[in-house]
Amino acid sequence: MRSWQVERRKRTRHLIELGGLVVKAGIVDLTGDDRAVIYGALLWVAEKLNSEDGEKARGLWAGEGKGAFESRRTSVR
Repeated sequence: MRSWQVERRKRTRHLIELGGLVVKAGIVDLTGDDRAVIYGALLWVAEKLNSEDGEKARGLWAGEGKGAFESRRTSVR
C-alpha cells in the first residue's frame, strides 16, 4: 500500500472517531441531526478554548470527559 493511502486511512479513521464522539455525547439526537447547530456549538467551544478562560474550560471539560469514559468503561464490564 502506498504511503499516501496509509495516511488517508489514518485521517479517515481519526475523523470517524471524532464523529463518534459527537454521537456518543448525544449531540446528534439533541439537535435533531441539525449540522448547522452542531457546527455552531463546536465553533462556540473553539472560541471558549481560545479565550482567557480557555485553560479553565479545558480542565473542566477534560475532567468531565475522563469521568464519562471511565463510567462507561466500568458499566460495560
